[in-house]
Amino acid sequence: MKIDRAGYPFIAGALVPAAIAAVARRPVIATSLALLGGFFTFFFRDPDRQVPQDPDIIVSPADGKVMIAGPTDHRWAPPGEWKQVTIFLSPMDVHMNRAPISGRITKIEYRPGKFLPAYDEGSNDNELNEIWIDHEGATIVVRQVVGILARRIVCRVVGGQEVERGDRIGLMKFGSRMDVFLPTHAELNVSVGQHVIGGETVLAVLHAAFAKASAPKPGGAAAQ
Repeated sequence: MKIDRAGYPFIAGALVPAAIAAVARRPVIATSLALLGGFFTFFFRDPDRQVPQDPDIIVSPADGKVMIAGPTDHRWAPPGEWKQVTIFLSPMDVHMNRAPISGRITKIEYRPGKFLPAYDEGSNDNELNEIWIDHEGATIVVRQVVGILARRIVCRVVGGQEVERGDRIGLMKFGSRMDVFLPTHAELNVSVGQHVIGGETVLAVLHAAFAKASAPKPGGAAAQ
């Protein structure tokens, strides 16, 4: 299994001192640091996934537990009308983030904020990064939100870039959440409490015939 490069400094920062402690015959320190290095290796794992190929499906952008699946709360959503799926990532989940659908990145917007627990309503004011994807006229917004432990968002796509469903687009370090905002005509395929797998679990199905006519655009304007 691959390890994401973002984990290398953490893994080395634990295992190198562990080796030094072992040479110095400090077994308790060496063991503790080795276990920490093992956790970092586990946390930054990057497994391959079997991505479904149906062009109109939206897959989960992350592993985790579904907290919201339904109409969005307009206080926290981007401008416009959306359905929302929110996924909480515990420290035990794979933290690699993936593109939920194929398309072109139309906008990336970072917003500084707090570092409250990602499962709490107050986390809507947390630091976040939004990635807007245009899929044949339908807009899907992926929002990376940090938590109490996650202190950095890694985004590896840029505006104008074309992505394929399941492509790796970034990650968040040490517990976080992801919001996915979907056109209102999307049919949700998940429910609250369900555990989803990034790149594999189908979150929703789009209907291409309605996509261009009804999808919100960046800034909240509807297609004409």
